[in-house]
Amino acid sequence: MKKAVLVVVTALAVIGAALIPSGRPVEAATRTQGFGSALSAIKQASWQTNASVNALAVAGNTVYAGGLFTRIRQPGQPASRGGPVRSYLAAFNRTSGAPTTFAPKLDGAVWAIATSPDGKWVVIGGDFTTVNGLPRKHLAMFSVATGKLVAGWDPAVAYRVSALAIYGNSVYFGGSFGRVDNQERNYLAAVTLKTGVLLPWNPDADEEVFAIDVADNGSRVFVGGGFTSLKDEDHNALAMVSPTTGAPFAMPAAAAIPEPTFDCVSRVKDIDTFGNKVFVANAGSGTGCYDGVLAADSRTGKLLWQNHCLGATEAIKAIGNWLYKGSHAHDCSKSGGFKEGNGTRHLLVESATTGKLGPWFPNTNGGGTTEVGPLAFASGGNDLWVGGDFTLVNGRRQQGLTRFSNAVGGARPATPGAPKASSTRAGRAVVSFPRVVDEDNITLTYTLYRGTTKVGSWKRDSYPWLKPTAATFNDSGLKRGQTVSYHVQVTDGRNVSTGPATAVKIR
Repeated sequence: MKKAVLVVVTALAVIGAALIPSGRPVEAATRTQGFGSALSAIKQASWQTNASVNALAVAGNTVYAGGLFTRIRQPGQPASRGGPVRSYLAAFNRTSGAPTTFAPKLDGAVWAIATSPDGKWVVIGGDFTTVNGLPRKHLAMFSVATGKLVAGWDPAVAYRVSALAIYGNSVYFGGSFGRVDNQERNYLAAVTLKTGVLLPWNPDADEEVFAIDVADNGSRVFVGGGFTSLKDEDHNALAMVSPTTGAPFAMPAAAAIPEPTFDCVSRVKDIDTFGNKVFVANAGSGTGCYDGVLAADSRTGKLLWQNHCLGATEAIKAIGNWLYKGSHAHDCSKSGGFKEGNGTRHLLVESATTGKLGPWFPNTNGGGTTEVGPLAFASGGNDLWVGGDFTLVNGRRQQGLTRFSNAVGGARPATPGAPKASSTRAGRAVVSFPRVVDEDNITLTYTLYRGTTKVGSWKRDSYPWLKPTAATFNDSGLKRGQTVSYHVQVTDGRNVSTGPATAVKIR
């Protein structure tokens, strides 16, 4: 459950939201902070891990990370430097990115983490069977205040837990198991937060579950994975169920996920609820298989929009009017974005209103075994923590874990090159200059100067995946025989970059 809200930007109004978004990406109507979405593209300092981070959750000023890692280390340090032991689970300060002393000992990987809405408890799920030497079969709970394992809270799950959500006194979880406390529970179950006692909630899936979240008002539980049925009814990959019985409700948006075929199986990998919306991320097997994101009404299950970028989507997080996405997107042409052959964007943002790509372009590498990069997101409302199996962030060494924030400033526009200038007609000069890229803005303002005199200003769009195009200006009324110089300034509304000058003799 992720309920903190950030209202620092206002999305540009877009008329006629289509189910398959197209047209130019959107960005904020105001950029007083220096960036066009809710977050800057500048990586903030945080410690690293020595292997994949699969799960993240926030409680107050603490971020919990779980995965395959066994050590953590300082920012920028190579893996050879080692670092403190953290066996599959660690906690970090949200403000500084530094680790806390929380260091339980687990005997297996962590695949899911959830914190209670009141911030008092953190529940983990995974492959482990002991925590601090005590039996904990794939599910365990800690006190946020003390960091101690909760005594007596010990549901026995038969196999891996890979999805968790908490609402009220219920802990909902999914994974690869078939029994809980020696009672049949196929891939989905729930226990009480206070005691860990098994609840009657039983959607009874026929295959693995990878994602769970609860509507903000607690009226619906959303589950996703590789299943094709719940309670012997057809429900492919995504379902909306009762929070008390697990009985499925009708969810029209699920029909947007293709039925499995020999060539394509699309599984839900993450779900995030926010307000009256639920966002769903998919990863498909096979060339061209659905890998995108959809948004639905969390009350009716009606489809609101769908983005068809190709490249498995593993993590999503809604912050304000924006939906942040971790994937290995390599072709967003069906949704009005970049085409195949323009590189891979492991981090993107989409408008939560329309699904169109927005102005946020940091990046990681694929790294590790998944070749996806980002695998998990979490936010306290004004930041985004990213976990995965990457080893680089924005081209610099950073393994497993990174974070972004709304710190004022944002990325600067790239420095414009010296303009090209020529004079072939009496008293005139032709000046051209290329557009540049800003990693957290699309529309930039370019100003051309002749010496210290401003001769023109233009707003132009630019994108990291496109070759920069040039803008041309005809300067007239100049004195013949004089030598003048031109330079360009570009701004994103807060940051200014100034390029070198070019001199030309006027005919």
